[in-house]
Amino acid sequence: MTPTVPAERDLVVEDAGTGFCGAVVGFERTYDGDFVRLEDGARRTRLFAMREAAFLIDGKPVTLVRPAAKPAGPPATRSASGSTKVEGLRARTALASRIWVEGVHDAALVERVWGHDLRVEGVVVEHLEGLDNLGERLAEFRPGPGRRVGVLVDHLVTGSKETQLTQGLGPNVLVTGHPFIDVWEAVRPSAVGIAAWPKIPRGEDWKTGVCRELGWGTPRDGWRRVYSAVDTFRDLEAPLIGAVEQLVDFVTVGSGDSG
Repeated sequence: MTPTVPAERDLVVEDAGTGFCGAVVGFERTYDGDFVRLEDGARRTRLFAMREAAFLIDGKPVTLVRPAAKPAGPPATRSASGSTKVEGLRARTALASRIWVEGVHDAALVERVWGHDLRVEGVVVEHLEGLDNLGERLAEFRPGPGRRVGVLVDHLVTGSKETQLTQGLGPNVLVTGHPFIDVWEAVRPSAVGIAAWPKIPRGEDWKTGVCRELGWGTPRDGWRRVYSAVDTFRDLEAPLIGAVEQLVDFVTVGSGDSG
């Protein structure tokens, strides 16, 4: 039987029929039944009928239902990722599992948006200093049950070097990613005040070319602009949002404390 999931606001789901991925932002009721409104990373919204097994979460079919009415009280405070913020959070012993990202900019953006959630779950994010180091790091870490590794990869598209390096890594390693050349490009252009990210010729350092085309100075100057422009998940493109949330779910299921 397909599991039933309350369609809480900001829950990210995928419509199984169209592939549209977005966060729950509201509901509408018509003579045809209940509909949920989803908003994607580009702020586009669409209505979808709340039929059985009509949606996917982490690739698995679910049936969305309206959440139960909650007693009146002060509104819940949301974290930057859209989750309910846990007030008075105390540090939790880190899980044995880890999330690895390619570089320091990836780690900083993940922390900026999902930092609260990661601390609630006790998840540590580490950067690989390049995907070429993945094989060596996995050999050292030795993933296993309760000791999982989730890997976030830039430019994870069919036929790319990144795809070739991340195949056949075993059941305790999950690789997700986004199609963008660099994690900067996973930040919505409107968030940084531009119409679109420039196209940089193959073979040229992407960040250097972007900063030249936009008049941003050095890549260090450009990074300050990008980082300061991101406040919540709504400033990021949907593929990055979905990729990170899959990794958080993967490393927190069945993981034990490291100590």
